[in-house]
Amino acid sequence: MPILAPNTLEFFSRSPEQTRRVGMRLGGLLQTGDMICLQGELGTGKTTLVQGIAQGWGSLDAVTSPTFVLVNIYRRPDAAQLFHLDAYRLESAAEAEELDIDALLAQGPLVIEWPERIEPILPDERLWVRMEYLAEEHREMQFATRGERYESLLAALRQAVYGVA
Repeated sequence: MPILAPNTLEFFSRSPEQTRRVGMRLGGLLQTGDMICLQGELGTGKTTLVQGIAQGWGSLDAVTSPTFVLVNIYRRPDAAQLFHLDAYRLESAAEAEELDIDALLAQGPLVIEWPERIEPILPDERLWVRMEYLAEEHREMQFATRGERYESLLAALRQAVYGVA
């Protein structure tokens, strides 16, 4: 378990199933207002991670990449909502402002793919996950926090994944 700094975590996944399991542990920790930013090229496992996040959060809905609809909404039996935004097709941060990210965060957790495209309009506090393709089934995930809520979220994730705080 490489520890880069107290507010970072590096994880090496050896399969899509392992990526999903990390996502499930993260999803189980999410609360309304939490924002998870997933940065990585095509094929790095962002949607696979979101599948795990949604499952761990309790969604019964199938997860697909919202590339063409921009935002997918996943629901739990208790009517809570998880938002999944794909900023890949957005031309600018100004275009993203129309989505009203603050309103989404007020209603549930928000997971954003391609967040670097709209970073100027994102809240400063967040969990940023940089994903890289290493080999056919191997991925590297670097989690970095901004803000106390996300430091405690990352500590809880570290505990859930590795059994240590």
